Amino acid sequence: MMVSLFDQFASPLYLGIPLIAIAIALPWILYPTPSPRWTNNRLITMQKWFINRFTNQLMLPLNVGGHKWALLLISLMIFLITINMLGLLPYTYTPTTQLSLNMGFAVPLWLATVIIGMRNQPTIALGHLLPEGTPVPLIPVLIVIETISLLIRPLALGVRLTANLTAGHLLMQLIATAVFVLLPMIPTVAILTATVLFLLTLLEIAVAMIQAYVFVLLLSLYLQENV
Repeated sequence: MMVSLFDQFASPLYLGIPLIAIAIALPWILYPTPSPRWTNNRLITMQKWFINRFTNQLMLPLNVGGHKWALLLISLMIFLITINMLGLLPYTYTPTTQLSLNMGFAVPLWLATVIIGMRNQPTIALGHLLPEGTPVPLIPVLIVIETISLLIRPLALGVRLTANLTAGHLLMQLIATAVFVLLPMIPTVAILTATVLFLLTLLEIAVAMIQAYVFVLLLSLYLQENV
């Protein structure tokens, strides 16, 4: 029996060993390995089509220097989509509801984009901290504000992904509990509540995919500013 609604976000243990490593590594096993033959089955063909389309869409605004990040960004998005979707299944665990994991993705990748900008084009990278045509009295204030906005980017990335998934899981838990309680007392209301739960589940499937896409899209925008 759950003591708290937030117990569902605790990392499961088996013989005292946290299973978060298995939850993170398992999604890669689900994807088929492409065959060296010319003809592939429908699943691999659809997988290649999706990856190619998304790569073209993501790399379109970037110049040639940013195309080196294609493999990393595509792998990250597929990984996030997979563990978000698997977390919607019953009796499963969603690692991306942990802020520490999301910050572990956001901070190094954001820092890499900043370092690339400082290394390749330091003048333009530093120029983002001060908009052109700023009045002289406002220069110190704007530099501080732009620096804070730059440093808060990884926090926004991690918190956005964590908050959206956590809120969705909590809503599903609350509505499912309401259905379980109302079913023996008011079956009609319970059926209506179950319909809402079904619609919310469809919404959460969309959120699981959209949040992974937004996470990678924002990283590509940060990269676009620095390459």
